[in-house]
Amino acid sequence: MSETKTQPQTHDVERLFGPAPVLCDGAMGTMFYARGIFINRCFDELNLTDPQMVRDLHEEYLVAGAEVIETNTFGANAVRLKRFGLEGKVAEINTAAVRIARAAVDGVREKHAHQAFVAGALGSLGFDKKDADPAMMLAAYREQVDALVAAGVDLFVVETVTSMAQAKAAIQAARDAAPDLPVIAMVTVTDAGIVADGTSPEDAARLFEEWGARAVGCNCSDGPMQVLDTIERMRKVTKLPIAAMPNAGLPNCVDGRSIYLSSPEYLASFARKAMRLGATLIGGCCGTTPKHIKAMRSSVKAIQAQAEGVLSAGAKPTASEIAPPPLAERSLIGARIARGEFVSMVEIVPPKGIDATRELEGARMLKQLGVHAINVPDSPRASTRMSAGSMCLQIEQKVGIEAVIHYTCRDRNLLGIQSDLLGASSLGLRNILCLTGDPPKMGSYPDATAVFDVDAVGLTRIVRDMNHGLDIGGASIGSSTGFVIAVAANPGVPDLDAEVRRFAAKVEAGAEFGITQPVFDMRLLETFLKRIEGFRIPIVAGIWPLTSVKNAEFMKNDLKVSMPDEILSRMAANAASPEHSRAEGIRIAQEMLAEAQGMVQGVQVSAPFARYAAAAEVLEAML
Repeated sequence: MSETKTQPQTHDVERLFGPAPVLCDGAMGTMFYARGIFINRCFDELNLTDPQMVRDLHEEYLVAGAEVIETNTFGANAVRLKRFGLEGKVAEINTAAVRIARAAVDGVREKHAHQAFVAGALGSLGFDKKDADPAMMLAAYREQVDALVAAGVDLFVVETVTSMAQAKAAIQAARDAAPDLPVIAMVTVTDAGIVADGTSPEDAARLFEEWGARAVGCNCSDGPMQVLDTIERMRKVTKLPIAAMPNAGLPNCVDGRSIYLSSPEYLASFARKAMRLGATLIGGCCGTTPKHIKAMRSSVKAIQAQAEGVLSAGAKPTASEIAPPPLAERSLIGARIARGEFVSMVEIVPPKGIDATRELEGARMLKQLGVHAINVPDSPRASTRMSAGSMCLQIEQKVGIEAVIHYTCRDRNLLGIQSDLLGASSLGLRNILCLTGDPPKMGSYPDATAVFDVDAVGLTRIVRDMNHGLDIGGASIGSSTGFVIAVAANPGVPDLDAEVRRFAAKVEAGAEFGITQPVFDMRLLETFLKRIEGFRIPIVAGIWPLTSVKNAEFMKNDLKVSMPDEILSRMAANAASPEHSRAEGIRIAQEMLAEAQGMVQGVQVSAPFARYAAAAEVLEAML
């Protein structure tokens, strides 16, 4: 391995502390453990004894999307290395760690054009003596820091802080040795929400700032929720960038091994919540793997694009905006909504192959019944199906009824999104439902790459801008795309406050009407409508005719749809035959529709398992 030292990227590294979120890496120890390196070994020594394993792990995190990787030096100070008889190899271990990390960064950059930074990791000294000699602590950290600086780190991470006295020594050592290199300082907190030495998160943030840290935050701890609580408290007392890097929940002991059970999707959800609380440096600690970081990347990229100004609502366009046609002139659905008329829609899922005969026949039957539009999902539950655009075009051209194309962010980057929208508009498609999209993990190809350059809010803003004749960079596209913009809402989520805030963001981004997830409890719909009163747009309620008690239980337990016990009981009481179950499901859907009519401006009825006749039967009483 080359001995050439790469100079720190002191200029470029400043972007890590701007408004755009940055994705950091996850656990090293967890990954070593998974490869058979037991916890009684010195993980830092692997920089000398198995550098290829260390580099491979770095590269896995980089390929997963990490923009900052930490050197394998958490315990590479003389105090901790003395336990293994390695106190004389501080410089050698730390120098090797930087060289390995830099080689990984350079190698991935050449292959994937991915830029990343190397952070020198500084952990605790491994003791809790409150009366420890400050000079001794400073000397221990300074020896490690000098080696990291000489080898060429870009910044430092002082992490898993349990003693503010040790953290002060680590930060001072870094500032003395390399005042131009920024320091990120993170505490870990007990289940009482404080640092082990009794310091509150608020005081820790103030002290870190006083000592010269460029960013403050929390890592490790008992998992995502505790880290969220901690950074929320820190945000109130500092304007410094916030870092959030939790464990993957609490470990469980399985066959003598510590297993972390928090899924990658759960950590992706954490990333979104952390960024809403103001965190800009997002990563993982114990139990997190490249799979977790890859899942978190989607959340980070969605907000990253907006934070960098690509989608900023306040950005000044470089070309003049074009006023889009009035809502009533863009489509028949737009006209009905503009006039305040009730809208009926039925959802038709595209086929898994190339033959759409059954779907087109269903659309014809529904048109004859008087349905106003057909909703076409975009590979729902991350399944491989005919494109929604193709299905919509066939419905409009062969059947003569308007379609609403569902469009997700999952599979397209910013370039693809704009190209698709221009193409859809040029083909005459005018109604669009903007969605974030189900993650690939839900579908048949869980290893497929999710893109998520933006989420539903960002997508809505893109469509609105293109309706005003502008691309995301503010350049003219010549004319308005003329879309009628719909967004989704879920009145039945446990965290209604978050759903209301997100819906408000969609309205601000340009949404013109909303379509809800299937509703089985009208009290939840009524509550949601009251909560959005200040920014209410026309709402179309989702209606789902259940097919069996198993179908109801699946929606409740797997899809997390709010399902009243009364409805479960009714479906269970009519489970004597499939016909009885379907008939009861239709009756329930008709009752939901009748009750919703007085509250909303339309309904979207699903056709589970392609039973279009069931959707028609639900609507017959109204049409």
